[in-house]
Amino acid sequence: MNISERFWNASLEELKRGYSQEGDYYICLLCGKKFEQGIIYPEGDILYEAKKYISIHIQKTHGSVFEYLIQMDKKITGLTEHQNNLLRLFYQGKSDQEVQKEMGIGSTSTIRNHRFALKEKERQSKVFLTMMELIKEKDKNAPAFVEVHKTATMVDERYNVTVDEYEKTVKKYFPEGSQGYLKTFDMKEKHKLVILREIVKRFERERIYNEKEVNEILKSAYDDFVTLRRYLIEYGFLDRKQDGSQYWLKE
Repeated sequence: MNISERFWNASLEELKRGYSQEGDYYICLLCGKKFEQGIIYPEGDILYEAKKYISIHIQKTHGSVFEYLIQMDKKITGLTEHQNNLLRLFYQGKSDQEVQKEMGIGSTSTIRNHRFALKEKERQSKVFLTMMELIKEKDKNAPAFVEVHKTATMVDERYNVTVDEYEKTVKKYFPEGSQGYLKTFDMKEKHKLVILREIVKRFERERIYNEKEVNEILKSAYDDFVTLRRYLIEYGFLDRKQDGSQYWLKE
């Protein structure tokens, strides 16, 4: 199970706390990092058990679960920029008057109306989620879709890829296996996304690469490593410093 599947399959309570438990491991739903029961983890001068330490990890690495979620693409959250800003201020514990002053809109009654609208959205979401869960029990013909990677910079029909289509695309363009050489990069954009998802698996998490190292890894997949590198950055798989001196996997 990759990180995206674990994240989307998590329960509401697991998402709220930011981690799930699988066997002897506590796993961060935001980045996939694992912490094993029975292992003591140091933080400063204090030692923590795994269950406590994963909460410290989430706070230290991601700020909070809320901060991580609110930064996700609006196609994933379903929030307008206006709603996003309101939720940020509500999470900070701002009063209606403080929110109105900071956003410079209407009056305190306007903010109360926004709170009511967001509450309605919450109710609608619960009803929709319940209906979708009930449909899953009946709809045996629904195809399994590949989840959108959480660092996606633009989400549209290009991400409409089933698991079966994904596997066929990988097999078609990587005739020697996904760790082999790419047949061509001249393909539909949705298929490019599939190929990029496979290529990015050649990079290690939490490792910083220089440009030469990135190029060498990409050369092992395709001659035109410059195009691959550009696409990996554009689609949110890789990030880099402005001067191109350092590259890393986006979480």
